[in-house]
Amino acid sequence: SACIRLLDSPKSTLEELCEHIQGPDFPTEAEIVTSRADILETYRTGHGSIRQRARYETEDGAVIITALPYRVSGNKVLEQIAQQMIAKKLPMVEDLRDESDHENPTRLVIVPRSNRINIEELMNHLFATTDLESSYRVNMNMIGINGRPQVKDLRMVIDEWLKFRQVTVRRRLQWRLDKVNARLHILDGLLIAFLNIDEVIAIIRENDKPKPVLMKRFKITDIQAEAILELKLRHLAKLEEMKIRGEQEELAKEREQLEKILGSATRLKTLIRKEIMEDAEKYGDDRRSPIVERSAAQALDESVLISSEPITVVLSAKGWARAAKGHEIDAEKLSYKSGDQFLASAIGRSNQMAVFIDSTGRAYTLPAHKLPSARGQGDPLTSYFTLPSGAHFVSAMMGQLDDLYLLSSNFGYGFVVRMEDMQAKTKSGKAVINVGKEARVLAPVKVRDLKNEQIVAVSSEGHMVVTSLAQLPQMAKGKGNKIINVPGKKLKSGEETIVAATLIKPDEKLIVHSGKQHKIMKPSELEIYAGERGRRGLKLPKGYRNVDALVVEYKAEKEQG
Repeated sequence: SACIRLLDSPKSTLEELCEHIQGPDFPTEAEIVTSRADILETYRTGHGSIRQRARYETEDGAVIITALPYRVSGNKVLEQIAQQMIAKKLPMVEDLRDESDHENPTRLVIVPRSNRINIEELMNHLFATTDLESSYRVNMNMIGINGRPQVKDLRMVIDEWLKFRQVTVRRRLQWRLDKVNARLHILDGLLIAFLNIDEVIAIIRENDKPKPVLMKRFKITDIQAEAILELKLRHLAKLEEMKIRGEQEELAKEREQLEKILGSATRLKTLIRKEIMEDAEKYGDDRRSPIVERSAAQALDESVLISSEPITVVLSAKGWARAAKGHEIDAEKLSYKSGDQFLASAIGRSNQMAVFIDSTGRAYTLPAHKLPSARGQGDPLTSYFTLPSGAHFVSAMMGQLDDLYLLSSNFGYGFVVRMEDMQAKTKSGKAVINVGKEARVLAPVKVRDLKNEQIVAVSSEGHMVVTSLAQLPQMAKGKGNKIINVPGKKLKSGEETIVAATLIKPDEKLIVHSGKQHKIMKPSELEIYAGERGRRGLKLPKGYRNVDALVVEYKAEKEQG
């Protein structure tokens, strides 16, 4: 159709030709999912790529793949999917099998783990990560009429082919016209012989070399004389003369028709158009690969592919980390390397991110499933991250992106930050809390109730203040506001700093650990230490001023600060 369009309208544009040529076709029934604009651009520039995607349908909750891209093996696809399943990167797939037979040449079955699985998302992931979607490079570099290679656009290809076709058809017609003329020439000579058959026979009988005599007597050519001499006796019948005249008439008509076509460019185009249409009718078939506009396939996020199991991330004092299955883990009783000990733990899910914070206020992120098992002693986090000189890890965190944490420094400043704002994409992490050169970060505390919780902060000299968490700003990064006051000289000299900060609700108890002893403080007792943010606070009773840790006791759980 495009060839006929350009033949009839030589000024047709590429876009007009592509009204007929929608795109390439493949021997399989898989879909061509390249956009219309991209196909047009490929035909315009002569290079690009065409994407073909497997076709599937659902049957009793299972995915049935019914057509594969060109040159893609069903076994190879099943192997690629199986490898993801073995690597536990495809938890939503339960079973995989090949049910192809002579009736169904392609029938690959993918069984999801449950009917809650989003089939479209699963297939988009498989299209992006396996050969269920394949790309085919297009490079329209070819030798043209001039004998030289060149990258041609679609219009040039059709235009040159039509020119070549015109030359070919003209040569074919000319070759036939030459044959017709040659045959008519011979028939003219034979007719002369039949009209003078007795004299021809006499010349042949009486002369050793009859050909020149015949040529001279009847004024015929060498070819005609040779044809007469080649006649067999059975062709001398009266009926043969009628056959010659009939053949002459037919050939004369054919010659007239050939000469008309060869003498007219319009007639030649008409013949070419007719032959193209006849060939299309004879050899054409329906499109096999449907062209369908589809959105680009996208692999699922790694966190979605990882099975969601409860885990506990454990961090040691020397910065070694590991992950234990479950939440009922006594991390302090795990084995540690000689000279190392438990520092912090965080509970979450295996498909979440673990966030670690160092003493300089930088946060680092690692997918929790990448941490080694707690059956061993873990890996040093320095093999995953690059820390500033002299920095060490302070704590570990896990949770949802919108979880809130209290971040504070031993200089008494702090603010509330979202978990998402602490997640970093680089090995060097990201600066979250600005502590300066001399201060260090205290262990972060998870916020349970932003409006009602109170901050409990204690200095190394036993000064304690209880103030409202709502007074602190919520920030993505920065220094924060002052929680508890310590004289500047004492801070700079290191004589007094903040040793602990935690969060408590009004009806909860606080356990103050000091050396081998501890003190349980009820809500009524804590009210004595209540004050505005940034105050110096009151001193704890003697014997409890050298605070090691603050522990909040509520219900069956404990929150360490």
